[in-house]
Amino acid sequence: MAHTIAWRNFKRMQDTTVILACLIYAGAVLNAFDRLPGGRALVSQITLIWPGLLMLAALALPLAIAPLRRVLCRYVWLIFLSGSGQTATSVLVGLGLLVGAALLIYHQISGAAGGGRYPVGIFSGYGAGIGILAAQAVLARYLEKDPEIRRVIETKEP
Repeated sequence: MAHTIAWRNFKRMQDTTVILACLIYAGAVLNAFDRLPGGRALVSQITLIWPGLLMLAALALPLAIAPLRRVLCRYVWLIFLSGSGQTATSVLVGLGLLVGAALLIYHQISGAAGGGRYPVGIFSGYGAGIGILAAQAVLARYLEKDPEIRRVIETKEP
Protein backbone atom coordinates (compact mmCIF):
# COMPACT_ATOMS: atom_id res chain seq x y z
CA MET A 1 0.00 0.00 0.00
CA ALA A 2 1.59 3.26 -1.15
CA HIS A 3 0.31 6.01 1.11
CA THR A 4 0.73 9.68 0.44
CA ILE A 5 3.39 11.58 2.31
CA ALA A 6 0.67 13.45 4.21
CA TRP A 7 -0.84 10.22 5.55
CA ARG A 8 2.54 8.77 6.52
CA ASN A 9 3.42 12.00 8.32
CA PHE A 10 0.05 12.00 10.06
CA LYS A 11 0.46 8.42 11.34
CA ARG A 12 4.04 9.17 12.38
CA MET A 13 2.81 12.19 14.34
CA GLN A 14 0.12 10.11 16.04
CA ASP A 15 2.76 7.60 17.17
CA THR A 16 5.22 10.31 18.21
CA THR A 17 2.58 12.04 20.28
CA VAL A 18 1.81 8.85 22.21
CA ILE A 19 5.51 8.15 22.80
CA LEU A 20 6.25 11.71 23.93
CA ALA A 21 3.22 11.74 26.24
CA CYS A 22 4.41 8.47 27.82
CA LEU A 23 7.94 9.80 28.29
CA ILE A 24 6.63 13.00 29.87
CA TYR A 25 4.42 10.97 32.16
CA ALA A 26 7.29 8.66 33.14
CA GLY A 27 9.41 11.68 34.05
CA ALA A 28 6.55 13.13 36.11
CA VAL A 29 6.09 9.82 37.95
CA LEU A 30 9.80 9.65 38.78
CA ASN A 31 9.65 13.25 39.98
CA ALA A 32 6.57 12.43 42.07
CA PHE A 33 8.28 9.49 43.76
CA ASP A 34 11.19 11.76 44.60
CA ARG A 35 9.17 14.71 45.91
CA LEU A 36 5.63 13.82 46.99
CA PRO A 37 4.87 13.09 50.64
CA GLY A 38 2.90 10.06 51.78
CA GLY A 39 5.12 7.10 51.08
CA ARG A 40 5.62 4.83 48.11
CA ALA A 41 2.25 3.07 48.42
CA LEU A 42 0.27 6.32 48.19
CA VAL A 43 2.42 7.75 45.40
CA SER A 44 2.11 4.46 43.47
CA GLN A 45 -1.64 4.52 43.82
CA ILE A 46 -1.90 8.16 42.72
CA THR A 47 0.61 8.03 39.86
CA LEU A 48 0.48 4.46 38.55
CA ILE A 49 -2.53 2.38 39.59
CA TRP A 50 -5.50 4.72 39.08
CA PRO A 51 -4.04 6.55 36.08
CA GLY A 52 -3.11 3.19 34.54
CA LEU A 53 -6.66 1.91 34.92
CA LEU A 54 -8.03 5.11 33.39
CA MET A 55 -5.53 4.89 30.54
CA LEU A 56 -6.60 1.32 29.78
CA ALA A 57 -10.28 2.31 29.89
CA ALA A 58 -9.70 5.33 27.64
CA LEU A 59 -7.85 3.09 25.19
CA ALA A 60 -10.14 0.04 25.28
CA LEU A 61 -13.60 1.60 25.37
CA PRO A 62 -13.38 3.51 22.07
CA LEU A 63 -11.94 0.43 20.40
CA ALA A 64 -14.54 -1.97 21.84
CA ILE A 65 -17.74 0.08 21.65
CA ALA A 66 -18.81 0.65 18.05
CA PRO A 67 -20.52 4.07 18.50
CA LEU A 68 -17.48 5.43 20.34
CA ARG A 69 -15.17 3.96 17.71
CA ARG A 70 -17.15 5.61 14.91
CA VAL A 71 -17.05 9.01 16.63
CA LEU A 72 -13.31 8.79 17.32
CA CYS A 73 -12.60 7.48 13.79
CA ARG A 74 -14.46 10.46 12.36
CA TYR A 75 -12.49 12.78 14.64
CA VAL A 76 -9.17 11.23 13.56
CA TRP A 77 -10.16 11.50 9.89
CA LEU A 78 -11.18 15.15 10.31
CA ILE A 79 -7.88 15.89 12.04
CA PHE A 80 -6.06 14.41 9.06
CA LEU A 81 -8.17 16.36 6.58
CA SER A 82 -7.47 19.58 8.47
CA GLY A 83 -3.74 19.05 7.95
CA SER A 84 -2.86 18.49 11.59
CA GLY A 85 0.38 16.60 12.16
CA GLN A 86 1.55 17.14 8.60
CA THR A 87 3.35 20.48 8.79
CA ALA A 88 6.11 21.72 11.04
CA THR A 89 3.78 24.29 12.61
CA SER A 90 1.08 21.78 13.54
CA VAL A 91 3.70 19.38 14.92
CA LEU A 92 5.25 22.10 17.06
CA VAL A 93 1.84 23.22 18.35
CA GLY A 94 0.89 19.64 19.27
CA LEU A 95 4.17 19.00 21.02
CA GLY A 96 3.90 22.39 22.73
CA LEU A 97 0.56 21.35 24.20
CA LEU A 98 2.12 18.19 25.60
CA VAL A 99 4.98 20.18 27.11
CA GLY A 100 2.45 22.60 28.60
CA ALA A 101 0.64 19.68 30.24
CA ALA A 102 3.97 18.42 31.55
CA LEU A 103 4.73 21.80 33.08
CA LEU A 104 1.35 21.74 34.80
CA ILE A 105 2.08 18.31 36.29
CA TYR A 106 5.52 19.40 37.52
CA HIS A 107 4.01 22.58 38.96
CA GLN A 108 1.39 20.59 40.87
CA ILE A 109 4.03 18.18 42.18
CA SER A 110 6.10 21.12 43.41
CA GLY A 111 3.06 22.62 45.10
CA ALA A 112 2.21 19.37 46.88
CA ALA A 113 5.83 18.89 47.94
CA GLY A 114 5.62 22.32 49.61
CA GLY A 115 2.46 21.41 51.53
CA GLY A 116 -0.16 22.27 48.91
CA ARG A 117 -2.95 20.18 47.44
CA TYR A 118 -2.05 16.64 46.49
CA PRO A 119 -2.08 16.28 42.66
CA VAL A 120 -4.53 13.39 42.40
CA GLY A 121 -6.56 14.53 39.41
CA ILE A 122 -3.72 15.67 37.18
CA PHE A 123 -2.16 12.20 37.02
CA SER A 124 -5.49 10.49 36.33
CA GLY A 125 -6.37 13.03 33.65
CA TYR A 126 -3.02 12.70 31.94
CA GLY A 127 -3.27 8.88 32.07
CA ALA A 128 -6.70 8.99 30.42
CA GLY A 129 -5.32 11.42 27.84
CA ILE A 130 -2.55 8.98 26.94
CA GLY A 131 -5.22 6.29 26.47
CA ILE A 132 -7.17 8.50 24.06
CA LEU A 133 -4.01 9.39 22.13
CA ALA A 134 -3.14 5.70 21.83
CA ALA A 135 -6.69 4.90 20.66
CA GLN A 136 -6.36 7.59 17.98
CA ALA A 137 -3.08 6.07 16.80
CA VAL A 138 -4.69 2.62 16.60
CA LEU A 139 -7.74 3.98 14.79
CA ALA A 140 -5.56 5.70 12.20
CA ARG A 141 -4.54 2.21 11.10
CA TYR A 142 -8.15 1.04 11.33
CA LEU A 143 -9.15 3.81 8.92
CA GLU A 144 -6.76 2.41 6.30
CA LYS A 145 -9.06 -0.61 5.93
CA ASP A 146 -11.99 1.51 4.73
CA PRO A 147 -11.97 1.36 0.90
CA GLU A 148 -12.99 4.99 0.40
CA ILE A 149 -10.44 6.30 2.86
CA ARG A 150 -7.75 4.00 1.48
CA ARG A 151 -8.37 5.44 -1.98
CA VAL A 152 -7.85 8.97 -0.64
CA ILE A 153 -4.71 8.21 1.35
CA GLU A 154 -3.15 6.27 -1.52
CA THR A 155 -3.85 8.67 -4.35
CA LYS A 156 -4.04 12.28 -3.31
CA GLU A 157 -3.25 14.79 -0.63
CA PRO A 158 -6.15 15.96 1.58
